[in-house]
Amino acid sequence: MKIELPGSGGPQGWPAPDCRCASCARARAAGVSLEPTRVVINGVPLEDCPRFAVPGGWDVHVPFGERVLVSGGPGQRPEAAPGVVYSAALLDLVGCPDHLGWLRREGAVSDDTDVRAIYVDHRVGSPGELERRLAFWTSSSSGPHRTLLLGGSRSGKSAEAELRLMAHPDVTYVATGVGDASDAEWTARIEAHRRRRPDWWETLETSDLADALASATGAVLVDGVGSWVAAVMTETDAWDEPSRVQGRIEELVAAWRGTSARVVAVSDEVGMSLVPTTPVGRAFRDVLGSVNQRLAAESEDVALVVAGRVMELP
Repeated sequence: MKIELPGSGGPQGWPAPDCRCASCARARAAGVSLEPTRVVINGVPLEDCPRFAVPGGWDVHVPFGERVLVSGGPGQRPEAAPGVVYSAALLDLVGCPDHLGWLRREGAVSDDTDVRAIYVDHRVGSPGELERRLAFWTSSSSGPHRTLLLGGSRSGKSAEAELRLMAHPDVTYVATGVGDASDAEWTARIEAHRRRRPDWWETLETSDLADALASATGAVLVDGVGSWVAAVMTETDAWDEPSRVQGRIEELVAAWRGTSARVVAVSDEVGMSLVPTTPVGRAFRDVLGSVNQRLAAESEDVALVVAGRVMELP
């Protein structure tokens, strides 16, 4: 089967005519010009192929039993036929990367499925950002693989962690900080995080992070290491004597090193915060900084997130 995309852009292409947004400006500067999406399968335009309408798009029947699932437009999530493993899936990955995760979870998309992005437009920041995201979503999702994302408060590090795992079919979200029902602002933050996540992700609230990593088989998102440090320092009564937490740190590092999962963990970069004025604050800073260094040394990928922008660290 031969699939051609004479155009893979949004309804107005990318960059959009006369659009002055930063995304379209970057695309022009990079010499990128995507025509509105057009699909040709085995030399036949999509509209002339044998196809059946499904909610959110098209199920295209190709000779020799091959099937292609095609999104019907930006924001559309085509439903797969029961029991069918598609040879190709042409999807709005810019707008709905989690739909790819769902299709994988349902078995409609396999490692052999040809996955392509269509309806690409200024919903993504730049051609480079598009390439970066597609590398997460269309590459092998198997582990072991460890990523540590560092950043200051409200830097976008949690959103980046979620973005990297959106297309994975089996994700456990490990929340190491349990909310306080009496704290309305904290509860609202937790709820905002929940709304961003696909509803099929499992949530595990625990400070036993070592056990969670040791038993995981799919993907794990840890949010975050800072709240884990605070929890275990309390559990081990280490605020006045930080050395008491060392055993739990060694357990975590060993589990991080030995996990078979694909793990993305979020942590606070202590060098971006205010200098603590109390012994307890300094103890927390020192322990968290040490844990960050230990995990980074055992990670395939480490990145710094600032204002929603990501800098990969060597």
